[in-house]
Amino acid sequence: MRLRNVTGSREVIAQSPYVVQEPQRQKGKWHTLFGNDYPIRIEIGMGKGRFIMDLAGMNPDINYVGIEKYSSVLLRGIQKMETEPLPNLYFIRMDAEEITSVFGRAEVDRIYLNFSDPWPKDRHAKRRLPSREFLRRYDEILIPDGRIEFKTDNHDLFQFALEELEPAGWHLEQMTEDLHHNAEMMRGNVMTEYEERFSSMGNPIYKYIISR
Repeated sequence: MRLRNVTGSREVIAQSPYVVQEPQRQKGKWHTLFGNDYPIRIEIGMGKGRFIMDLAGMNPDINYVGIEKYSSVLLRGIQKMETEPLPNLYFIRMDAEEITSVFGRAEVDRIYLNFSDPWPKDRHAKRRLPSREFLRRYDEILIPDGRIEFKTDNHDLFQFALEELEPAGWHLEQMTEDLHHNAEMMRGNVMTEYEERFSSMGNPIYKYIISR
């Protein structure tokens, strides 16, 4: 369970130069903020930031934005950035439902969804990040040949995600139900904190890559 209340976390976030405080003002202007025309890739639900920080460090010619809902979790990413700042990475504290108010049409090159909340109750299906409702939002902000990469250890969530593709008009490019035993899809794989933990326990990791 993620920690959701750390005293002072919101104050730290409000003062951090690594966090975009009014992201709606950047809609359509993210390249100006980064000061270049490099592709922009985002992770929705970045957790403590290991995945997106590793990517940003490995790819200085790509811009990254990490999005996290919970202040106490985002705080961990800020602390890491204070130790190892990365010029091609910014954070946002926001709910994923607001994504289209923060990024303009065709402004994002790729979206990463890693170990998202499964929202197991049927009445909460619309809140699942790989749902058709969210796929419509992603469609607005992705470039025409943009892709979404989704990883999870939750079999039911993965099956749900696959079933949502056809109704939403998305195409499955690659998929595996055991990422760490799939040599092709493991090539260049960057692990998250959750992925390392679950895979070390022998749990299979599910992944797909989709496009329109």
